[in-house]
Amino acid sequence: MRHGLERVILSVALAYLLGAIPFSLLAGRLTRGIDLRKHGSGNLGAANTFRTLGPGPGLAVLFLDAGKGAAGVGAVGLLWRESAGVGRTDLMLLAGLAAVAGHIWTVFASFKGGKGVATAAGVFAAVAPAAFGICVAVWVVVVSLFRFISLGSILAAVSLPAAVYVTAPGGPGDWPKVFWVSMLVAAVVVARHRSNISRILRGEERKFKLRGG
Repeated sequence: MRHGLERVILSVALAYLLGAIPFSLLAGRLTRGIDLRKHGSGNLGAANTFRTLGPGPGLAVLFLDAGKGAAGVGAVGLLWRESAGVGRTDLMLLAGLAAVAGHIWTVFASFKGGKGVATAAGVFAAVAPAAFGICVAVWVVVVSLFRFISLGSILAAVSLPAAVYVTAPGGPGDWPKVFWVSMLVAAVVVARHRSNISRILRGEERKFKLRGG
């Protein structure tokens, strides 16, 4: 039991540290020698990277941030054992939450990180790929129609629990746990977008542009 608890702690800690890698901060320093927390929205995420540094660094950060979420969940496969006393799905979800928390409150950047969208996407791509696909479709449609990345992220997050409910990932005993975790993640993502919601309502939110502006 002791070794099982150690594996749980190690899995969660590893997922947090993976999630905490501030790729956008590194991108700013490596490409322009700037601290991205002091530019644009000040958010350490792919959207601010895209707007401040351009599409190349922005897309790189997007995939890296998603990758660290998936890697945090994937690490469970290396450490989990039946004897741990914790189910594999339970541990994957704990690791996923830790990865998202690491991105939002990164120890490597004074606990000031991003909004968790890309990292959460990576987590659910690993845990519930069909639900992830639905949310990506929602994001693409919303951003294509309204040109607000934040609105796409918010509505994709809101649609996540419904997508999990419909697709029912895992076994009969697993998908309800995934559903409740998706509710928590959706709530956190929406809460992290409070300022964006206010700007959208005031008509001040910046629209996504592939070139210029």
